[in-house]
Amino acid sequence: MEGPQSISLLLLLLLLPLGPAWHVAAQRCPQMCICDNPRRHVACRHQNFTEVPNAIPELTQRLDLQGSKLKVIPAAAFRDLPHLTHLDLRHCGVELVAEGAFRGLGRLLLLNLASNRLSSLPQEALDGLGSLQRLELEGNRLEELRPGTFGALGALATLNLAHNALVYLPAMAFQGLTRMRWLRLAHNALSVLAPEALAGLPALRRLSLHHNELQALPGPALAQARALARLELGHNPFTYVGEEDGLALPGLRELMLDHGALQALDARAFARCPRLRSLDLRGNQLAALPPLRGPGQLRRLRLQGNPLWCGCEARPLLEWLARARVRSDGTCRGPRRLGGEALDALRPTDLRCPGDRAEEEEEAEWQAAARLRGPPGNPQEADGAARPCPRACVCAAESRHSGCESRGLWAVPRGFPSDTQLLDLRRNHFSSVPPAAFPGLGRLVSLHLQHCGLTELAAGALAGLGSLIYLYLSDNQLSGLSAAALEGAPRLGYLYLERNRFGQVPGAALRALPGLFSLHLQSNVVDRLEPGDLTGLPALRWLYLSGNRITQVSPGAIGPAPELEKLHLDRNQLQAVPTGALEGLPALLELQLSGNPLGGLADGAFRPVGGSLQHLFLNNSGLEQISPRAFLGLGPRLRSLHLQKNQLQAIPALPHLSQLELIDLSGNPFHCDCQLLPLHRWLMGLNLRVGATCATPPSAHGQRVKAATAVFETCPGWAARKAKWMPAPRSIARRTPMKG
Repeated sequence: MEGPQSISLLLLLLLLPLGPAWHVAAQRCPQMCICDNPRRHVACRHQNFTEVPNAIPELTQRLDLQGSKLKVIPAAAFRDLPHLTHLDLRHCGVELVAEGAFRGLGRLLLLNLASNRLSSLPQEALDGLGSLQRLELEGNRLEELRPGTFGALGALATLNLAHNALVYLPAMAFQGLTRMRWLRLAHNALSVLAPEALAGLPALRRLSLHHNELQALPGPALAQARALARLELGHNPFTYVGEEDGLALPGLRELMLDHGALQALDARAFARCPRLRSLDLRGNQLAALPPLRGPGQLRRLRLQGNPLWCGCEARPLLEWLARARVRSDGTCRGPRRLGGEALDALRPTDLRCPGDRAEEEEEAEWQAAARLRGPPGNPQEADGAARPCPRACVCAAESRHSGCESRGLWAVPRGFPSDTQLLDLRRNHFSSVPPAAFPGLGRLVSLHLQHCGLTELAAGALAGLGSLIYLYLSDNQLSGLSAAALEGAPRLGYLYLERNRFGQVPGAALRALPGLFSLHLQSNVVDRLEPGDLTGLPALRWLYLSGNRITQVSPGAIGPAPELEKLHLDRNQLQAVPTGALEGLPALLELQLSGNPLGGLADGAFRPVGGSLQHLFLNNSGLEQISPRAFLGLGPRLRSLHLQKNQLQAIPALPHLSQLELIDLSGNPFHCDCQLLPLHRWLMGLNLRVGATCATPPSAHGQRVKAATAVFETCPGWAARKAKWMPAPRSIARRTPMKG
């Protein structure tokens, strides 16, 4: 026997002894996981694995381990899965990624490590990921980035480092990322960027730096990213932007400087951004604005929320807006006859110039108030003398920062430079802050007093801090605050009081802060919210009350709060949704109620915020039942609904939630019988992963509700409507083996 036939027979004889072993390998699927054979997906969500499970089919391309308890990713943890393209490790409690943890994953495109506990990344933790295009590290505890950490990720296009604890970016922090297009650094504590921090990013098109503590525009660092088209710098405490800040970005199209502390803007601040088309300056302190020189393509100027003075001095601005055909949306604060008028509805001739005595007197009052606020700080002392700085402290002229962190101080030091904008006194031993503790610091924007053992802020402690916007009092022993203690800081917008000893909301003190934007009261011992506790705060946008002992939120405790967007009441002791307390919150976008012993949801539980709510968190809430009309009022605006890790055996269909982008039902013991058919039909119409699996009956255990068609085929009405909502068989995910 010769030729091709003999070769085929020989191969067959050689393979016969391996037949049973090969068949067993093909049947592999880890217990408690779902293996989707046609798409080569394996999902092991919220199964409390302490290590990467074995028996995952070798040809798996997408692996979802979200919600495990891995803690450590050891070296070569995925070496037996060389075909992986997507790996989801969110919410796994990961504290350490060992060097070489992902070696062998040369095809991986997406690695999601968001919402873990990483405080650092070893130098070679990400080696072997040469094809990776997207890396999610959002919501960790990263405090520093070492140059070279991302050096092996030559194909990376998106890096998300938002919601970490970064305070500084060193030179060459992103070396090797030559294809990076979007870098997300929002919601950190960045105050300094090294001049070469963004070097080596020739393809970077979008940079998100909003919600940090940058006191000045980091022009030298930004100049390294010359391909930037979109730059997000909102919610940083800038007070001034000038040409000397060095913003030179020839391709920049969109610039966000919204909701900061801007008091002045130089006419040539953006002279070296010739292609700038949209400039967002909303929510600052700009009373006047000069015609901008340089950005000749500017078409959109957003000024809403600034105290614009529409006197004679604003004529050049109006003339320029008309001449350059720039649309703007600002509103006049004064003079009185123009108060509330839209800027784009005015003509230059509407603005009166010298000769109107009443208006001149009002103008003089406004100018006097502006002089009291003072001009943007100058890094040099007025007489040219050496800058003062208390012993044991460091005062940086260039960044206008002064710091005495962890110096063992027992009293607040004095004698800082008068132009100081950020003062860091954390981790010292101040049992109290005395009256007038910060003399001569009228330009201070950010004050850090965390971990100081504080039990009291004396009346007048913040006297003279008229520019203060950020006050950090976290991790102290405060049990109360008086209005007199905060009177000297009328512009305070961000107040951090988490992890103190507050037994009730310091409502009277808060009402002394008309511009309060964000209030952090997490992890205190507040046990109830009474009527009026949080009213009288017209500018409040974010309210964080997580991790207290709240058993009751009375109607009228929060609203009316016309601007409130986020309300976090998770990890408290609420036994029902505080529906009455949601009245008067017309702008609420996000409601966090997870971790409360709710038990059930009554009819119309969220009706007061139905017209605005976009994100609703009800996970880990002990929910056993949901009324069919519980979500009445919530409609097309709702984008995400989190119901995971409850005790739900069934829930009603929710066809009116037509615009959902995410719904998580994982970790519930669903009973898959005909009563669940409406939910099954609804889920079949959603092009989303929902994580719902059957716990009972035994014949359906482990099957996805969305795919358990065999369970529902005997239900009345199945055949009549089958064609309308049943997908093609190839898209049904079954727990079947992957052929190897």
